[in-house]
Amino acid sequence: MKSTPSKLATSSGKLSLVALAVLASSVAMADDSGWYAGGNVGRTAASIDDARITSGLLGQGLATSVISDRDRDTGYKIFGGYQYNKYLGVEAGFFDLGKFGYTANTVPTGTLNGDIRVKGLNLDLVGTLPITDKFSVLGRAGVTYTDASDAFSGTGAVSVLNPNPSKRGTNYKLGLGLQYAFTDSLAMRLEAERYRVDDAIGNNGHIDLVSVGLIYRFGTKTPTPVARYAAPEPVRQIVAVAPPPAPAPVVMVPAPPSFERVTLSATELFGFDSAVLQIPQPKLDEIASALGQHGEIMDIDIIGYTDHLGSTQYNQKLSEQRAVSVKDYLTNKGVAPERLKAKGLGEANPVVVCTDKNRTALIKCLEPNRRVEVESITIERRVK
Repeated sequence: MKSTPSKLATSSGKLSLVALAVLASSVAMADDSGWYAGGNVGRTAASIDDARITSGLLGQGLATSVISDRDRDTGYKIFGGYQYNKYLGVEAGFFDLGKFGYTANTVPTGTLNGDIRVKGLNLDLVGTLPITDKFSVLGRAGVTYTDASDAFSGTGAVSVLNPNPSKRGTNYKLGLGLQYAFTDSLAMRLEAERYRVDDAIGNNGHIDLVSVGLIYRFGTKTPTPVARYAAPEPVRQIVAVAPPPAPAPVVMVPAPPSFERVTLSATELFGFDSAVLQIPQPKLDEIASALGQHGEIMDIDIIGYTDHLGSTQYNQKLSEQRAVSVKDYLTNKGVAPERLKAKGLGEANPVVVCTDKNRTALIKCLEPNRRVEVESITIERRVK
């Protein structure tokens, strides 16, 4: 913060914060969109320009002997916001950066005291970059509406013409931080922010706020407990036909043939949040082989599904990509593409709902929902 007899440091006044927020995507937060609120408290710092104070007093014919700066204080902010997805949010709130000042002793004998109080409102764009399931890096840029209140007083040889100037106006702010999620609803933030401030007598500067705080997200989903799903094993049924009766003396009736029916299914083909098939895929190889032997089987539906983690639009696209990956795999194994129909149903038709609070356990529990079903493959072949 820079200041002179008429200027108190880079920070001036009451601010009204305005902050805008950053891009989007999906991975690793249960439901990334929604409203939240929070607050931070921490240490503020302003740089006071002693050289300008000395110069200003010298212009009044006064020499400066000692300047004592009060350039540290406690600040806080309270805010609310909306998270559009795991990368982008918008935040608005109120902040109080504290009070700063100085005392200058002069020759001839006198003192000049200057103080400034800075408060305001902000609107910020907040960008979030997930590093792990728990940790994220934050970046913010925003605008502020400031109300800077100065107060000056003099003794002895120092006289002050305007003891209580003030100014309101807009400016900008920037910030970086870290976030740690205790749960899907509660998280902690550590942030460093710089507020650009103009005081009531035309001086420009900044105030830094280093703070720690908590945020609470509203409306997070709590899954209903149900029994966990076990993927069915391929079922092989053999239908036996009773032996034919003893041959009649005249007409011999041939025994009806026996049939073996094999039903094939495909599950657990992909990793979390992925449309890339894990290799090897013996189950898909078995399906490809069976289809190669039975060209009469047509109109085979390949349906992709995801869990509910992430946005609905993203999950729909991911499920379609998964179904296409399975279709491409079977095509590369020699199955004619016109026999296969790939489509995605996103989060639809879940086979399991989980209540795990721990994110890692939740992702593991929801694994059966991330699947591709190859439907209506029923193969009949005559048993010799």
